[in-house]
Amino acid sequence: MARILGSLLGLLIALLIIVLLSTSFLISSDLIRGDLYEKYRNDKSFLYTLDTGATVHIRDEGNRNGPPLILLHGAYGSVHAWEPWVQALGDDYRLISFDLPGFGLTGAVPNADYSRAGMSQTVSDIIKLMKLKKVVMVGHSMGGGVALHYALDNPGKVRGLVLVSASGMRRSIAEAPPSSFELADITWLQPVMRYVTPRFMFASALRDTVADPDNFVTDEMIDRYWELIRMTGSRAAIFERRNARQSNAPLDERLSELTMPALLIWGAQDKIVPLSQGVRMNGAIFNSRLVAYPELGHLPMEEAPAKTAADVGSFLQTMLP
Repeated sequence: MARILGSLLGLLIALLIIVLLSTSFLISSDLIRGDLYEKYRNDKSFLYTLDTGATVHIRDEGNRNGPPLILLHGAYGSVHAWEPWVQALGDDYRLISFDLPGFGLTGAVPNADYSRAGMSQTVSDIIKLMKLKKVVMVGHSMGGGVALHYALDNPGKVRGLVLVSASGMRRSIAEAPPSSFELADITWLQPVMRYVTPRFMFASALRDTVADPDNFVTDEMIDRYWELIRMTGSRAAIFERRNARQSNAPLDERLSELTMPALLIWGAQDKIVPLSQGVRMNGAIFNSRLVAYPELGHLPMEEAPAKTAADVGSFLQTMLP
């Protein structure tokens, strides 16, 4: 019996060593903001420290004399998501994008407020910084929920809304995202994921995000997501945001308050925020129009930039004087 127990103990120790060794190969070290900024900035990028102490990565692009658009990216994303639209719409519009708290080159913020209301306050601070009187709010996924929150609290500041696969409404069980996006919600796993976030996880998640991953997801894109999420403090910030999501009350009952024109853009193959959400949102907003693309997933502005930007341009031409 003692020999058997000894053998089992030896086996367990061997398995533990194997797990620890394999985990060490998967550990992803933190990256420094300065190095990432030099790699992922462009000639319109700048860092600005708000009164809250948050240092925000901002881009101010396009036609400085054109109507201003505020571009808000989705969860795990960054300003890079808007580059195709900036190129397509920049001749006519001023396009201001920035990395929301917890993400991109902004990353963790001192007050650790990653709620929708906190992000909406960041929007307000940047609009004040830019001395803008009225804007068009453009938001994707999580950023769409922030755009809605800001518009509901500041209707006099918003001329119109462009909502791309926007969050903010209640989800049914059938509308849950793929399992690759739910790992960060497992509380006991978060301390591990704070250090073990291998590149293949981001590759898998990106492939779940779009309709045609073989022709869309590139090594460069995977590297960008993987590296930006590893900026010092960002992984901890993401878990704080996800654990505090109960503070983000669904906006369903308030959407009828919106009166400004709204364009809703959705991919029919969106697995993250399904088209059913867009249909309900379109029904709840008084002055809205929904455009659904059968061949697209959760990133319409990147999957089909020319087509979606053209629809946005048409909407803005009819809405703006």
